[in-house]
Amino acid sequence: MLCTDYKELLETQRNFFATGVTQPVVFRIKQLKMIKTLLQTHEDEIISALYKDLHKPAQETVLHEILLVIKEIDFIIKHLKKWARSNKVSTPLFLWPGRSAIYYEPYGCTLIIGAWNYPLMLILSPLIGAISAGNCAIVKPSEIAVHTQALLVKLIAYYFPPEYIAVVTAGPVETMQLLQEKFDYIFFTGSTQIGKKVLEAAAKHLTPVTLELGGKNPCIVTSDANLDYAARRIIWAKTINAGQTCIAPDYVYVQRACKDKLLSKLQNALLQFYGDTPQTSRNYGRIINYKQLSRLSQVLHDKNAVPQEKSTADNALYFAPTLIDNVTWQDAIMQEEVFGPLLPILTYDDMDEVIHAVNARPKPLALYLFTRNQQIEKQVLTSISFGGGCINDCILHIANYHLPFGGVGASGMGCYHGHYSFATFSHRKSIYKKHLLIELKLEYPPYNKAKLTWLRRLLKW
Repeated sequence: MLCTDYKELLETQRNFFATGVTQPVVFRIKQLKMIKTLLQTHEDEIISALYKDLHKPAQETVLHEILLVIKEIDFIIKHLKKWARSNKVSTPLFLWPGRSAIYYEPYGCTLIIGAWNYPLMLILSPLIGAISAGNCAIVKPSEIAVHTQALLVKLIAYYFPPEYIAVVTAGPVETMQLLQEKFDYIFFTGSTQIGKKVLEAAAKHLTPVTLELGGKNPCIVTSDANLDYAARRIIWAKTINAGQTCIAPDYVYVQRACKDKLLSKLQNALLQFYGDTPQTSRNYGRIINYKQLSRLSQVLHDKNAVPQEKSTADNALYFAPTLIDNVTWQDAIMQEEVFGPLLPILTYDDMDEVIHAVNARPKPLALYLFTRNQQIEKQVLTSISFGGGCINDCILHIANYHLPFGGVGASGMGCYHGHYSFATFSHRKSIYKKHLLIELKLEYPPYNKAKLTWLRRLLKW
């Protein structure tokens, strides 16, 4: 789509939004049900597209890309009428007689830019937030996940008119052209590097944004943890989608006393999940493209890697799940987000050492802690800033639509899911309504000591 077409499409959506059609709650619920129908009716096509893009197992696609979105839709539909109502709030005595309320209104025309690692969910999950708040939306799926992008173009065009919801296909250059347009809200999921460019473009129009970025997510394991359980949860979280998950454990920080035991149990978990040859397992995905495959190869220290099956020419884009021992903060793999099936392992002796090391670096999107010690739990939660996370588990905080999901600092700004999606895509309009029965006139000139005395009494000052 040409840059001039972006202007025309956006103008078409502005005209449609101006009719007020998108604002009634009944209309919003109908559109949310359409997204649900889309997911249920085209499940086989979705599974096929994601397999072609990422070799994603059908069960991962159903659970992570389809069912999570459907459950969130059901939750939003159940509560949307209540959320959309104006919310009365208290009015201080000195503003008497009057009442105060918060009204929720849609921003208008929104832009949603998705990422390639969960190319369906990372478009539809923010989209249902935009719909629930009464907005129009232009969505830009990742051009890297080519088959999912093509499917989204087809399905959204079939279920929704472009003046309401439209899909644009764009590479990096075209995306920056798209960002030159004045949207009312921008929601971006992707890397911190591109997130900065999105924020810079939005700043020119003073457009509010949500940025869902990434980071190096620590997974801390104490010596009193249930190591068998911890190993299974860590390996599962690290290897789903072949490690291409923004909230996957980026590295393990394990207490020195139990490092060897945990390493052995991590290897056993890999064997249980994917067998001796993960390359032939139907349960293990692939890297999205050769660029990402090359990046992972460059940061891998073969001398420290626990031996795993290697890629072969006849199985392109396979990258073996690999544990990397004896890692330090100076190693190349600790300088950037891994975003793949490499799991560096660092050791520590004292929790203060961990807290200092994590806090010395950009704030992570997620943090995971495996421990039975409640004091350690409290110490970590109150001493380290991060987007969200789990105690004695990994990743599953994202599945709870009662929790806000988002980053902090370099890992993002803003949040969504459930009610937080509705709130993100809604402007909260504050209204004070004055009753006309009485007018005290104390704030008007001419000023005098008597008026000031009465105002002090009203303000209790």
